[in-house]
Amino acid sequence: MMNLIIQTHNVELTDWLRQYVEKKIGRLERYLPDIDEIRVELREESTRSASDRAVAQVTVRSRRTILRAEERTGDMFASIDAVADKLERRIRRFKGKRARNNKRAIAEAHLLEETLSPVAELIEEEPVPEANIVRRKRFEIYPMDPTEAVEQMELLGHDFFVFLNAETGQVNVLYRRRSGDYGLIEPIIA
Repeated sequence: MMNLIIQTHNVELTDWLRQYVEKKIGRLERYLPDIDEIRVELREESTRSASDRAVAQVTVRSRRTILRAEERTGDMFASIDAVADKLERRIRRFKGKRARNNKRAIAEAHLLEETLSPVAELIEEEPVPEANIVRRKRFEIYPMDPTEAVEQMELLGHDFFVFLNAETGQVNVLYRRRSGDYGLIEPIIA
C-alpha cells in the first residue's frame, strides 16, 4: 500500500489542495504498482520571476527504484500537473527501455569497457582548493547490477549514481560521460 506524504513550505495545505495532489500524484500507481512511498513537497519561493514561484517536487520510492522530479510555474496546481506528467513520462520511458534492453550482457560488457578510462580521467584532474562542504546527503543504497543502476540513474535524471554492486559487493559510482555513454567507478582500497 502506498504512503503519500505531503509537506508544505509557505503554502497552506487546504483540503482542496490535498485532494488535488492525491488525485494527480496517486495515478502514478497505475504505471508503477509497487510504490511504497510518495513524498510531495509544495513550496512558494520568493523569486524575481512570478512564473517560477510555485514549486512542486515529488519523490517516488518503490522496492528498488527512486524517481524524483521538480517543476516550477506561477500556479501551484499547474506545478502539480507538470510534475505528475513529467513522472509519468519518465516511468513510461523507463519501462520502454527495459522492454527493449532484455539483453543485459551487451550493456554490462559496454560498461566494463569504459571502467578504465574514467579512472584515468579523474586522476589527471587538478586538485581543488580547500572545499567548503555546504550540504551532506544520506541515502539508502541497494544491491543492483550496473544495468539496473543505469536505469535508476535515468529515472532520477541525474548525471551520476552511487550504488552497491551486487556482483562485487562494493560501492560503485556510475556516471554519464560527455559522449552520452556511461562510466563506472570501482574504488580499490589502497
